[in-house]
Amino acid sequence: MGYDPSLFALMEAIVLKKACVMTTLSAVFVSSTAFAAARDYISIVGSSTVYPFSTVVAEQFGRNTTFKTPKVESTGSGGGLKLFCAGVGVKHPDVTNASRRIKASEQEKCTANGIKDILEIKVGYDGIVLANAKQAPRMHLNRKVIFLALAKQVPGPDGKLIDNPYQTWQEIDPSLPDARIEVLGPPPTSGTRDAFVELAMEGGAKQFADLKALRKSKDPAEIKALMAKLGIPDSAFNKKGKQVFKIIAHAVREDGVYIEAGENDNLILQKLAANPKAVGIFGYSFLDQNRDQVKGALVDGHMPEFELIASGDYPISRPLYFYVKLAHVGNVPGIEALLAEFTADDTWGDEGYLTDKGLIPMPAAERATYAENAALLTPMPKLR
Repeated sequence: MGYDPSLFALMEAIVLKKACVMTTLSAVFVSSTAFAAARDYISIVGSSTVYPFSTVVAEQFGRNTTFKTPKVESTGSGGGLKLFCAGVGVKHPDVTNASRRIKASEQEKCTANGIKDILEIKVGYDGIVLANAKQAPRMHLNRKVIFLALAKQVPGPDGKLIDNPYQTWQEIDPSLPDARIEVLGPPPTSGTRDAFVELAMEGGAKQFADLKALRKSKDPAEIKALMAKLGIPDSAFNKKGKQVFKIIAHAVREDGVYIEAGENDNLILQKLAANPKAVGIFGYSFLDQNRDQVKGALVDGHMPEFELIASGDYPISRPLYFYVKLAHVGNVPGIEALLAEFTADDTWGDEGYLTDKGLIPMPAAERATYAENAALLTPMPKLR
């Protein structure tokens, strides 16, 4: 029998169809086995700032429903999203808290690992405070001083960037204490750190005309000229000046002035008690719960107070979030009920029990939008 092209094509099509069916069956098998040994409690990870709010809601939920109290772990925003985006199934957390919005790259990582639909819930707002021991004088800071105290490189006398030379607060501003700069703060994996460099450090860097111009520029020739003027190497060039600006504004000094204290705010509290001249960085809610031990610094003339954070007058404030893996809804018991508890007005409203813990509530209309998204399990859009 001779070679028959049509018969060969038919056999090839049959083989491909079988392979396609096997792939589909395999995907169904993986999806079903991911929850074969189902957990009977909700697993929550993420931000140390959102942790106390999430813990209170979890405890309330455990008391008032037939479901088990969720397990809440403080891993930091970046660490939580890394765990969350690792895959679908009971080996992976159902919810992650974040003190910043999920990044497009993190959302892409989730998608690559089979997490197609994510529910995004904004919880409310929080301020980032710089605080010192209650017995020490209150600090009067602004974002320019904060940048000059903590940036890895700062503009020198001729305008070119130099390694940060400042060792005391008074060297930066004569009105500040003649005390060594020692700041205890979160690590790079923390959402608090992300928000701090974006809001405080960038805000300070923009006080310098050349850095401000660099941030705004989209003209390659102008960007290169500003980089040369600032002494930034050609290798850092980006066609968006804002990206070059961020390299400078986000780089925190590594000479012992800024001390990473992990994701444990209580550790910062202990160190501030031991050294009243040190300054700590953490969320407003933590300050609010420990006013008997620490006090917040003024920033740009504003105290870190509930009303000023809610109004946006306090300059270092940010939204808080949590994210839910929608593939786990219906497979891990209680997720929908937990969403209902968290988005109830008695929880996160103006008079809700989370405001007693320091949460700055969203306006009513914004709360209604996120509550509706939670009730309908509406997936968040793709970020760009």
